[in-house]
Amino acid sequence: MRNVLVTGASGLIGKEVCDGLLAKNFNVVGTDNKANTLEGKPNFKFVRASIDNRDAVARIITENKIDAIVHLACTVDNDYPPILSADEERESAAVDKYIYKLAVSENVKDFILVSTHQVYAPQKTREPIREVSLEKATTLYAKMKLDAEKAFQAALKKASATNGVIARICPVYTKEFTDNLHSKIYDPKEGCAYIYGYGDYGYSFTCVYNLVDFVIGVLSQKNNGNYQGIYNVCDTKPIQAKEIVEFERAARKLGAVIQRNYSADTVKSSVFGFSIVNNKIAKYDYRYNDLSVACSNISYDNTKAQRISTFRWKLSNTK
Repeated sequence: MRNVLVTGASGLIGKEVCDGLLAKNFNVVGTDNKANTLEGKPNFKFVRASIDNRDAVARIITENKIDAIVHLACTVDNDYPPILSADEERESAAVDKYIYKLAVSENVKDFILVSTHQVYAPQKTREPIREVSLEKATTLYAKMKLDAEKAFQAALKKASATNGVIARICPVYTKEFTDNLHSKIYDPKEGCAYIYGYGDYGYSFTCVYNLVDFVIGVLSQKNNGNYQGIYNVCDTKPIQAKEIVEFERAARKLGAVIQRNYSADTVKSSVFGFSIVNNKIAKYDYRYNDLSVACSNISYDNTKAQRISTFRWKLSNTK
């Protein structure tokens, strides 16, 4: 039976990953600086510690004979808020300096690093964004995660015993966690939801349970290192704005919805000075909705990841 360490185990994503692994009979050790609601479950051990505490993490790995790590700490929607502080950036950089090398030195077989779709350069065509697409981190969070990816790849370059997987995920959701969905149809300045036209434009998201299935799929591979590399881990189809409206209405989380003119909004956003302000907000705010590309239907190709798992979850069947 595999022994898996999950960092950021008390966060939104971390709890679901731990729960999913336990359901598949993995032995799971979770660590976080916050309490964990899974304590007491069979095959689960929780160690409360900060992720930048090298000695504590090293003891967890050696004492529990960890052979796989799912690194979720330093991830938005798991441990960090949508707007990062300088302290959080420093913490992530400190973790990068030791945790990958530690995994290699301890002969950890599999290491999954959760990153973000934001590392990609802005799309210039209607083609889905693939793992070979140009990278250009324009937000603080994207830069932090791209730096983590590079440190990860450098540490594993000569590590024949450790398989490295980078999962670039789109903003996550569940039936109960809808903040990322909501941000695409809600204007905080106006204090209400909105759509353009009939809302038949879409955004790429990742149902948390698709990520859980992907993690389980990677850790269930049998003696085959060919699964190493970068993967887009997201729902197979973008979610349309009108679907988000219907979903939130059904959950009684939505009030009035107004219909806005996309052309008028894009003209307004390009007025001298206004776009500069928006770019500054976008740099810091993970959930900032760029109106200039709101109807562009940007999508991410998860064909490669589908060789690992089925991606069966979507907005209509999430839990």
